[in-house]
Amino acid sequence: MRPVDANLNLRSRRKLLGTLASAAGVSAASLLGGAQPAAALPAMREMDAPEELFALARLRSYKNRRSSSWDRTGGNADWVVVEPGQTATLLDVTGAGVVTHLWFTIDSPDRMHLKNLVLRAWWDGESSPSVEAPIGDFFGLGLGEYFVYQSALLAVAPIRALNSYFQMPFAGAARITVTNDGPERVNSLYFAIDSVALPSLPEGLGRFHAQYRQSAPCKGVLSDGKNLSGRNNYVFLEAEGRGHFIGVTQSVLQNQNGWFGEGDDMIFIDGDELPTINGTGTEDYFNGAWDFGGQPFSFLHNGAPYIVDPERIGGRYCLYRWHSESPIAFEKSIKVTIEHGTADDRSDDFYSTAYWYQTEPHAAFPALPAPAERVPKVYAVGGESAAATPQDA
Repeated sequence: MRPVDANLNLRSRRKLLGTLASAAGVSAASLLGGAQPAAALPAMREMDAPEELFALARLRSYKNRRSSSWDRTGGNADWVVVEPGQTATLLDVTGAGVVTHLWFTIDSPDRMHLKNLVLRAWWDGESSPSVEAPIGDFFGLGLGEYFVYQSALLAVAPIRALNSYFQMPFAGAARITVTNDGPERVNSLYFAIDSVALPSLPEGLGRFHAQYRQSAPCKGVLSDGKNLSGRNNYVFLEAEGRGHFIGVTQSVLQNQNGWFGEGDDMIFIDGDELPTINGTGTEDYFNGAWDFGGQPFSFLHNGAPYIVDPERIGGRYCLYRWHSESPIAFEKSIKVTIEHGTADDRSDDFYSTAYWYQTEPHAAFPALPAPAERVPKVYAVGGESAAATPQDA
């Protein structure tokens, strides 16, 4: 066999590729791996580039604003005092804009100040608030205790720093307050509310809403273990109008031993008699699995950041789920529910805050429970697995 002539082979390849390139309108050099002249590259049109490529660089025309507890004398007393029964106004502005961030930290001798301080917000001069929740529950701390976690829309940073990143648009006015329903004064309420001012809002924007509910304890029912109607479910939210549900924070105090979370989520949209959306279990709705393994976790869209003494009387859970990847839309109404146990057979304490956007006016909120009723307690609810007496948890 004759030795291979490498140069001859290369010349032959170039001749063949040159013939093909002539027919195709490209150079042999490009087919052999050589660089094309810059002029030969197709020009990228602006429409070919994703908007995300420019998101941080795109110039803004709004005006940044902040309402905070800074010391108006120029000193370092950067807080406000809130006496029992007093309401502190944190934001009161007119014109169009968007609240983009809330930050609080609180010094109070009241050990239940997270349940006793109530956060409220009104948009565009409405008579009833679109936001009404104990301040701890609004930030996912529904059992009156602090813990650190991070999510896309709410976060609690060290030490006891409460943060919200919900966008809250308003066309004509915005007002935000905190009321002290507790027995002791708040020595220091630090706050910062960031917003942007705009000439006007674009069309098609709902207003931000947040609603607190509780059932302490839930009313367990005897059943055959089947539930299609959701009649006895715990209700996270009932709303009328057009809008979309963004998510929920839920806190649970167990009054019975065992796993509390065999309850399915059931969501009824626009008057559907049967659930439009039906889930497979509490931990599944919060995008975990298998009782969360008893392990706390917090991710951008879902979490169980606080789990203490799981599956026992007195066990505690704080959970959240954001539907920001696909908000649950409704044209006329929505009812968001979850079972408390299999077919509602358990009687644990549930506390929740639902978050959504909708057109105004909104339906009336349920009356906020009295401060003493908001304090988590373990209840004797009957049965061998619930041999507990009512006590502060």
